[in-house]
Amino acid sequence: MELAGSAVQRTLGGMSDKAAPSISEVMTTEVITADRSQALSEVYDLFESRNIHHLPVMDGQKPVGMVSASDVLRLVYDIEDPTDRMMRSMLDHQFNIDDAMTADLDTLTVDATVRDAADRLSGGDYHSVVVIDAVGHLAGIVTSTDLIRYLRDHV
Repeated sequence: MELAGSAVQRTLGGMSDKAAPSISEVMTTEVITADRSQALSEVYDLFESRNIHHLPVMDGQKPVGMVSASDVLRLVYDIEDPTDRMMRSMLDHQFNIDDAMTADLDTLTVDATVRDAADRLSGGDYHSVVVIDAVGHLAGIVTSTDLIRYLRDHV
C-alpha cells in the first residue's frame, strides 16, 4: 500500500486542503458492521459471504473497534488442519469479538479529505479507517482498496 499511498500523496500534494477531494468521494456509506455481542462465527460468515475484509464493531450507533478477517483467523491459526465446524466452535466458545478486534480505533471525520485518508492508510499499520459524523456515529469506511480505485479513476 505504500506505493498507492505515495501516489495519492503525490497526486494530491499540490492541492490545498480546501481543494483536496472530500473523503465522501471514496468512502463506503452502506457499511456492513458487527455488533460487539455478535458471535465470531457470524463475523467470519460475513467476511466469507460478503467478500469483505474489515468490519467496524459497533456498540449501538458508535464504532468501538475494527475487526478484520485476518484478526479472526489469527485466533485459530495454531489449530492443525481444522475442520470448518471445529474452527467455528472454537471461535464461539473460546473467544469473543473483543479478543479479535482492534479497540484503539483510528477514525476520520466526515469533513476529512482523500489526502487525510491516504496519510492514515499509507503508514501500513492497517488497511481501513472508520469515518464518523459530528456526534461520533458511523458515517462510512475507507479502505486501501477504495483509495486505489480512486487513483485508478482520477489519475
